[in-house]
Amino acid sequence: MSKSHNSSMAMQHTARLLMKLYSARPLVQLLLPKFRITMSRTLTTGTFQNSLPLNYRGGSRVQPVDSVGEEQTYEPSTGRVITKFPCSGEKEVNEAIQSAKAAFKIWSQKSGMERGRVLLEAARIIRERSEELATMETINNGKSVFEARVDIEISWQTLEYYAGLAGTMAGQHVQLTGGSFGYTRREPLGVCVGIGAWNYPFQIACWKCGPALACGNAMVYKPSPFTPLTVVLLAEIFREAGGPPGLFNVVQGGATTGEFLCKHPDVAKISFTGSVPTGSKIMDMASRGIKPVTLELGGKSPLIIFSDSDLENAVNGAMMANFLTQGQVCCNGTRVFVQRDILEKFTESVVKKVKKIKIGDPLLEDTRMGPLINRSQLEKVFGFIKGAKEQGAKILTGGDPYIPEDPKLKGGFFMNPCVLGNCADDMTCVKEEIFGPVMSILPFDTEEEVLQRANNTTYGLAGGVFTRDIQRAHRVVAALQAGMCFINNYNVSPVELPFGGYKKSGFGRENGQVAIEYYSQLKTVCVEMGNVESVF
Repeated sequence: MSKSHNSSMAMQHTARLLMKLYSARPLVQLLLPKFRITMSRTLTTGTFQNSLPLNYRGGSRVQPVDSVGEEQTYEPSTGRVITKFPCSGEKEVNEAIQSAKAAFKIWSQKSGMERGRVLLEAARIIRERSEELATMETINNGKSVFEARVDIEISWQTLEYYAGLAGTMAGQHVQLTGGSFGYTRREPLGVCVGIGAWNYPFQIACWKCGPALACGNAMVYKPSPFTPLTVVLLAEIFREAGGPPGLFNVVQGGATTGEFLCKHPDVAKISFTGSVPTGSKIMDMASRGIKPVTLELGGKSPLIIFSDSDLENAVNGAMMANFLTQGQVCCNGTRVFVQRDILEKFTESVVKKVKKIKIGDPLLEDTRMGPLINRSQLEKVFGFIKGAKEQGAKILTGGDPYIPEDPKLKGGFFMNPCVLGNCADDMTCVKEEIFGPVMSILPFDTEEEVLQRANNTTYGLAGGVFTRDIQRAHRVVAALQAGMCFINNYNVSPVELPFGGYKKSGFGRENGQVAIEYYSQLKTVCVEMGNVESVF
């Protein structure tokens, strides 16, 4: 059985686990076996406090040599400040980049097989420490530990996948006239910068560094200041796995630190995941240095449900499309278009399921939804819901604060997941990305109509369709203006498949073989085997 087949089987297993996320079934039998016994076993919500440096440079944790202000990070479940850290200044950013440059000289000279062995060892360590990493991800991000375990699983699968591709980087030989020939070399870029988002801190870092390191690059990574903790653990893992010091460096900070990274002359490429406005600024800064960028930005994706769909699957798909990670997912299918003759039945089933979602302490095994990332995001989501109601939408369930019974959770950023009915295409809640657990249901009549409405957006990250008609399914996804499309499923992103958007949702791709092209450059060599004839 091939490695690719094994990886695909693992991703299908992951998808099956996720599809059970909102069922009432106990999850004990679904959990990953034989977890490593670590300090995370003793961690419970409300007990963690970080005291270690969060920058990583030259193979160890360090305090930045200079700073531009300070950030503080909250535990979303309790509202507690769990760490404060200085934002890396221009000198610290330069130190990290010089460390990466030194590592690049070593790393880029290794064979693809040698690089692959380090990535495989890193994947093994992540797999071994999956419970520790998932626990820390949950504490810092707020998502349920069940979801966090899946994120960590996808992370080590990503490194395994690119470990397999590292040794396949090759050029092309072209025979020319008279015995002369040409060939191409696929070469690394140099120091790559990764700027991550707070919804999938560890997984996004692996999505970026996996192909980057496989190609022979070194990386400087800046996580979101909301979730600074787990990426440093990834840096330590690469060092333990045998990567040279400086191969994967971490700088902490906000927008100013990000600007220092993007404007640095020794940076060869920038990969960013985040909002459209920030992506636009990064693109502008990169353009001044003619640096290539990969941008994975926001979305307001359509999920189209035809009346011939398997209703249970369609409802489950809509749940997966809207409520993972408390709805804080860029590719969520938040515009749920439902054919009119099943609208009532579909809506009734969705509302019933949403009301059953178990909210609470995300480190408990039966929790299905944790808190949002912070108070500001919570208030932003409430603002969207208030505006939707004022514009005529009907709140079918949720949309209000959730008050936990556990006293230690009283300061957490919890809300009841929301379903909006009576929605129209011109409502703000339908047009703009909310980034919270809010589903908007919209009726439609015909295929032609719904496709026009689905594509009437500046975004183009994802889209989905549920139907038993296989011809219509392929016809619809061919017409959708979106980079990641799903048929009879949603929010399943195997590492083997490229991920990225159309229009203002960005460009470039992460995952899949094609990502190698975005972290490498092609050199053409022309070899003359005869005499040179000059026209002069």
